[in-house]
Amino acid sequence: MPVRVEECSAPSQLSGNDAFSGHVLPPYTLLSVGRAFTGTQNVSSLQKDEAWRVNVRIQGCDLDQGYLCGTMEALNVPLADTPVVTFWEGEIIDAKNYTFYTGKWEATPDDDIKHWCKFPSFAPLLSQVETDGGKSLDLSNYPFIFMRWKEQYFVNVGIDCGLTIAGFYYVCFSCSDGSINGFYYDPNSSPFQKLELKSANEGHNGFTFSSYQLQ
Repeated sequence: MPVRVEECSAPSQLSGNDAFSGHVLPPYTLLSVGRAFTGTQNVSSLQKDEAWRVNVRIQGCDLDQGYLCGTMEALNVPLADTPVVTFWEGEIIDAKNYTFYTGKWEATPDDDIKHWCKFPSFAPLLSQVETDGGKSLDLSNYPFIFMRWKEQYFVNVGIDCGLTIAGFYYVCFSCSDGSINGFYYDPNSSPFQKLELKSANEGHNGFTFSSYQLQ
């Protein structure tokens, strides 16, 4: 059943006019409610090359529980008359609430390691993750935040739209520039579909995002 999204602020928030200086910003600063990101998801298969333009907005965040949620909008989906919007919920890998091992959604520890290793920033953590899933790691000041995003339902189209949200995303967020990289995992879909997003500085580049009320 659809749920109402309760918004909660991260410890500190930046206005839409903030410029990125290249220095590492405080963790989670750019993951606050209302933050928007724009980019692409590569959905190419053996038959054809294809990429969808994607917008993401964070709608809720609870850092104590390692939780965040938001909407994802795909703009040029074939056979879709309108942009396709989904609601997703995320798990922040904080070694307290969640580790690097997923333990659900048909993902094995081997699947987890293969996907996390796609991120160069994960390399220094690999040996410890292989030992205990990363439970003993202190990630509070690490310049990258690792997450899993799981789409829960379609916001503006029916389940008969021909698309699937059975899988989930392995996500890496850069605290230095607010960029997001991710890889979609679904045993029944093309492997390693790459998600690439940049923080959208609204007011500077004219980026807009459709509004949806989630209830």
